[in-house]
Amino acid sequence: MTSTPAPRGAEAPRGAAGRAGAVAAVDLGATSGRVIIGHVGRDTLHLDHVARFANGPVRLASGLHWDLTGLLAHALDGLAQAVHAESAIASVGIDSWAVDYVLMRGDRMLGEPFHYRDDRTAGGVEAVHAVAGFDELYTRNGLQFLAFNTLYQLAADRRDGHLDVADTALLVPDALAFQLTGSRVTERTNASTTGLLRVADAQWDTELMARLQLPAGLFPDLVDPGTSLGTLRPALAEQVGAALEVVTVGSHDTASAVVAIPMADPETSAYISCGTWGLVGLELDKPVTTDAARLANVTNEGGVDGRVRFLHNVMGLWLLSESVRQWERDSGQAIDLPTLLADAAEVPAASVAVFDANDPVFLAPGDMPGRIAHWYRSHDLPVPATRAAFARAIVESLAEAFARTVRTVAELAGREVDTIHVVGGGALNTLLCQRTADRAGLTVLAGPVEATALGNVLVQARAHGWLGRDATLEDMRALVSRTTAPRRYSPRA
Repeated sequence: MTSTPAPRGAEAPRGAAGRAGAVAAVDLGATSGRVIIGHVGRDTLHLDHVARFANGPVRLASGLHWDLTGLLAHALDGLAQAVHAESAIASVGIDSWAVDYVLMRGDRMLGEPFHYRDDRTAGGVEAVHAVAGFDELYTRNGLQFLAFNTLYQLAADRRDGHLDVADTALLVPDALAFQLTGSRVTERTNASTTGLLRVADAQWDTELMARLQLPAGLFPDLVDPGTSLGTLRPALAEQVGAALEVVTVGSHDTASAVVAIPMADPETSAYISCGTWGLVGLELDKPVTTDAARLANVTNEGGVDGRVRFLHNVMGLWLLSESVRQWERDSGQAIDLPTLLADAAEVPAASVAVFDANDPVFLAPGDMPGRIAHWYRSHDLPVPATRAAFARAIVESLAEAFARTVRTVAELAGREVDTIHVVGGGALNTLLCQRTADRAGLTVLAGPVEATALGNVLVQARAHGWLGRDATLEDMRALVSRTTAPRRYSPRA
């Protein structure tokens, strides 16, 4: 059964305003996915993890892909477990990483989606910039340059003939929502990462699409977080054990994470959503598309309730996790990360040089320690001698990149920042949080770790009326503040 999405801004059918209830979040990251039950009300907010599964790139003959079919199967299994654990689940929301998409013809997927780390996009960058240079693109979409942004991937697909047979492109969370419900939509926060959404009014830039020879109507209509997409297809409802409603959330995982950052005052707060990537920025009411912002490669992405995520992508904990994977491959033995970080904390900071964590050489999977060592040698700097020293060098380099980026975005936005909120997995890395505070000279508040899942379930709960129909982002953040306790790191000399 194909359901029709509610119009932009429409709310899903709602229960009694102000009561607590349960929803499910399908939260997909670049290395793992989870299904989580959220219990939410005016004075209630807690999460129960019911399923976790691995995620990662799959190397096929055509390149690096995501196993979306496998992720869908894992999500359905997790939802069945969630319904078994909590029969009163009202809805499910899906969030994931940005930029990647599924090409469709009718109801059929034209293969698994490419992974953003696939190297096919270099030709796409050249093709796009031959039509519209980065200066023009920045005024149109407000996005930092990343070679894997959606419009460059689409240009590569057009070059390779993949768009000749496609009639629709669905971003990853929207593709999963389509498989669940039959509704074809594009959620707006994730659409803002494609490079094809006008920064001025958050609408599709059809004129740019035409110039890039992208098929008209390739992306479906835009909807906002909190929109009902209908219920699970009957066969899937039977499999899961309930005809769950699917409600859009901030489907770009960072958009959901920012919802749950307990910022007492966004005017004086910066944030770092730290996982595989470190998204470092501010929340603004309006985009900043000045020449200075473009030259600093700072992006303006959409947030929930029309807010702007003014941020820069830093490579993030990918540097550490990929190094650990290489050491485990080399030794054939598992590495305990807490022990490694404890050993790294004993390495004097002054004994390791900082490297450029944003160097594109670190983007692709593979021998990360070897590439870091080559970076040091090519810059006539000593290579860390031990794994602990390598880990310390990664932490120091990330902390310096985070601190420098906070200073940059604050200056560009004309803000005076006194607090940095670290959310996501990086909030558990005590050494990284302390060194970020030290290098920035600012207080760091770490937590919640599960900010993305919390933002996901909060938007669903608001859509159901459980937080009050007029609940604002500030109201949701106040609930987070009342129910979680971030760890404070004060800067040291």
